[in-house]
Amino acid sequence: MTGTPPAVTVSLLTRMLVEAFEGPPGPWTYFTDASPGTGIFATLGGLSAAQASQPGGPGHSTVAGHIHHVSASLVLSTRGLRGEQTSRDRGRSWTVTTVDDAGWADLQAQLRREYDSLFVAVETHAVWDEDALGVAIGAIAHAAYHLGAIRQRLAPRDAEGGTR
Repeated sequence: MTGTPPAVTVSLLTRMLVEAFEGPPGPWTYFTDASPGTGIFATLGGLSAAQASQPGGPGHSTVAGHIHHVSASLVLSTRGLRGEQTSRDRGRSWTVTTVDDAGWADLQAQLRREYDSLFVAVETHAVWDEDALGVAIGAIAHAAYHLGAIRQRLAPRDAEGGTR
């Protein structure tokens, strides 16, 4: 019995990362809505700093908080794929709750940088053992979870005629 070729693993993982962050790469998806604008970046695209700082949901978190948390998690995933020791304590990644316009722009730019870094780490990872696959799949699942949490929070605003 042979394993999955590394190129297939990398292709699958990068397609899922693209779907979570940039939106569906084609007419079908693994886990998001097939319509345009369903990835994290497009979902955030029309949000103002005030909207990103509005508490909501069961934990009264903010979209800005979710994005800071996801960015911090991407850093840990990238380090993990590079073989560096990382902490599993993500509690400190919920320290951002409100942002001004400049802070919101910075937070979105940070998310993009950390996504790009993880994407490169996945593309260049040489040996896909259980630990590496766990890190990559965990990062995708984590991003998908937070994408859903953010989109659910924004859905009532869309239905009421507001903007995302």
